[in-house]
Amino acid sequence: MEQRVVAHSDLNCYYASVEMLRNPRLRDVPMAVCGRREERHGIVLAANYPAKRKGVKTGMANWEARRLCPGMYTVPPHYDDYIQFSGFVRDLYADYTDRIEPFGLDESWLDFTGCVPSFKAGEKLILEIRERVKRELGVTVSIGLSDNKVFSKLGSDMNKPDACTPIPRERFKEIVWPLPVGSLLYVGRATEVKLRRRFIETIGDLANTDPENLHRWFGKVGLILHAFANGEDQSMVAPTGFEAPIKSIGNSHTCPRDLCNDNDAKIMIYAMSESVGARLMELGFYATTVELFFINNDMTACWTKRRRLPVPTNISGEIAEAAFRLFTRTYGHWPMPLRKIGVRGCDLINDTSPRQTTVFADAQKMTGKEDLERAINILRARYGNKCIQRAIMFTDGELSGVDAKKDHTIHPTGVFNGGMTVSWGGYTTTIMQ
Repeated sequence: MEQRVVAHSDLNCYYASVEMLRNPRLRDVPMAVCGRREERHGIVLAANYPAKRKGVKTGMANWEARRLCPGMYTVPPHYDDYIQFSGFVRDLYADYTDRIEPFGLDESWLDFTGCVPSFKAGEKLILEIRERVKRELGVTVSIGLSDNKVFSKLGSDMNKPDACTPIPRERFKEIVWPLPVGSLLYVGRATEVKLRRRFIETIGDLANTDPENLHRWFGKVGLILHAFANGEDQSMVAPTGFEAPIKSIGNSHTCPRDLCNDNDAKIMIYAMSESVGARLMELGFYATTVELFFINNDMTACWTKRRRLPVPTNISGEIAEAAFRLFTRTYGHWPMPLRKIGVRGCDLINDTSPRQTTVFADAQKMTGKEDLERAINILRARYGNKCIQRAIMFTDGELSGVDAKKDHTIHPTGVFNGGMTVSWGGYTTTIMQ
């Protein structure tokens, strides 16, 4: 069987690098790209290396970064530039392979299997790509190379910035297993804490843990992480232009101020639901389940609740009502103010599919509601989100100013294209994303 040759590229300090191309004077001073503090998005989105050497990290609050680096220069994000430049980079990658799978704007997997005669040839190729990116586009990239997506991403993280790190199959235990377990893809902070409590400190410890125990402790995620640690990831790199099937549509938003009562929460839920309903209609889906997410104001706890709808819908009011009922049942006692809230439509079906309704449903009225909502969406697209508003929105101008549809962020798809095959206890199974 032909050995796979899979690379993962990660543009170093991407947003900051593009800003330094826009303004070369920022190259030698500590600088960070930050969200707007007045909208409470004041976190560091990217920092250049002079700022990083002072301790500034992505995701850090603006005030905390300034405390570590008092002279830090900040710039607002310019997402259109980042998207455009990301396209330039992928055009360069396309000179080498037609299997380019984005993982956010700054990261991509590249499958060179069949494009190069050997893994050694792949090592030379990533050196060439790294030099071309630097020479032709003015930014640096770190590239990992392995026979699977998980280890190639691990390689791109190992020797930043501006580095190429191969992890050959015959040496992966020597290179990968001594690394901290938190280095592995999808081992987040909470999972890392749980693993360390069980004395699983390194990736090698995880690889050598009984998968039956991991399954008992973490469910199917434990089996996935065990497979990752042993280099058994078999997921494919998606071909260029591949679009994963849409499984849910949602929006979340950091509120302009803390939410303190039911009316505050209801305004934000309606703002999120109007975005979800509009996007469901645009893409031709009904949601059969509504999911609500919210987080308290000191960011110490979050809640996610789901509710099956009696009739699949793309009507924003019906989505909002279901979400608000979930909220009042979950958080009606208001132990703390809330900082962030989100609504998602899940378990989608095509809007041309037959819908099972209730015996009390009025089909003509349902059609009329959809026609009215489509007309409102057309007007908002032409004249702005505030041209037509619900009465509740006039009770708080600050919260109702949120335009969730305009501001929504598209997140990268997961790593498991085609599923993840894992084995334990004599059984083999495929875990779908």
